[in-house]
Amino acid sequence: MWGWNVIIKTGRFGQVTVTDDAQIIVPQGLLGFPELTKYFLVDPQDDTLILWLQSLDKPELCFPVLEPKIFKPDYIVKLSALELRELKLEKASGAIVLSILTIPEDVTKMTANLKAPVVINLNEKTAKQVVLQENEFVIKHQMFKELRTHLLTIQSQQQKTAKSPEPMLAESIRAVSLKTLFPSSAIRGLSN
Repeated sequence: MWGWNVIIKTGRFGQVTVTDDAQIIVPQGLLGFPELTKYFLVDPQDDTLILWLQSLDKPELCFPVLEPKIFKPDYIVKLSALELRELKLEKASGAIVLSILTIPEDVTKMTANLKAPVVINLNEKTAKQVVLQENEFVIKHQMFKELRTHLLTIQSQQQKTAKSPEPMLAESIRAVSLKTLFPSSAIRGLSN
């Protein structure tokens, strides 16, 4: 535990309080941003399931991210022994996998980077963007249709249970505690 909290004024979400259990260290940075090593996740409390990987080092920079199993249920990330060590993962089940999204003006053309997901060790609060060696994965995977289907299923289930989500106020946006996230089932070691 780092034992500190910080209030950051972000470019997208305004002022956000980041507690020590929300902070993520990416020692090697993300691809194209090696100097930016401190991040946190933001849940904008909308109905899209999209989280934002917000930079603490550069508050105007954030990346939309999403668990790829939501739109590609058969997605598996195979990590090498070196990647498992760099992430300080004793077992692959202690992490979450997120794909960085590209969201153009026409959201129906939204894509996800399946080739280089971000893997976050939930216990150690460290992350790495890994480049997968499998040729089946692409950098720009069209996924809007699958995401929309998933969201419609959730909406239908909510209507059946007669629960409607409460509207959230802008000041309720806060950093996501890594303790509240469930490990991904999408990670395997190369030996698995």
